[in-house]
Amino acid sequence: MDTLDFEDIYLSWFSRMKHFAREYVVCEEDAENIVQDVFVEFWEKRPVLADRTRLTAYLFTAVKNRSLNCLRRRIVEQEAASRIQDEYQAVLRMNLDSLEYFDHTLFGEEDAGQIISQALHSLPEQCRRVFVMSKIEGKKQKDIAAELHISINTVETQIGIAYKKLKNELKKYIPLLTFFFSVKIL
Repeated sequence: MDTLDFEDIYLSWFSRMKHFAREYVVCEEDAENIVQDVFVEFWEKRPVLADRTRLTAYLFTAVKNRSLNCLRRRIVEQEAASRIQDEYQAVLRMNLDSLEYFDHTLFGEEDAGQIISQALHSLPEQCRRVFVMSKIEGKKQKDIAAELHISINTVETQIGIAYKKLKNELKKYIPLLTFFFSVKIL
């Protein structure tokens, strides 16, 4: 097949193939890209595809398969975008609920230090002790484990428990604590 034959085939089939692809992929640009890709592949395989009796079947099968791939890719992209949007909405909802729940008058009566102190005292004794040694005194986990005669794994577990309990205990104060300390709390 020479260049003139290819050009004739291209001119004869391009618009029909594009219309066929657009019926399924909807987007004009995607349909054009699919047809262009099919013709590139066709050009590269032209020595093998010299038999014109299979030309129609080859072209439309190739467009169909590329359209299927395009649709599958778009579905995956849309599902991922939807999951991201759902997660973003959940964060926004949580932030909205937190701010609505927040009562600024509470800090006229108590300061942030008292609130944190009360939250720390709500922790079980060993949990509080490990957390204070680690996060307030700045000791390393191996030093805490040696001093308290417990394993490093226990230290890590106790810190995790403390974070979880403190996060729950301080959830209604997080906006103000964040404001005061300019860091993300827990």
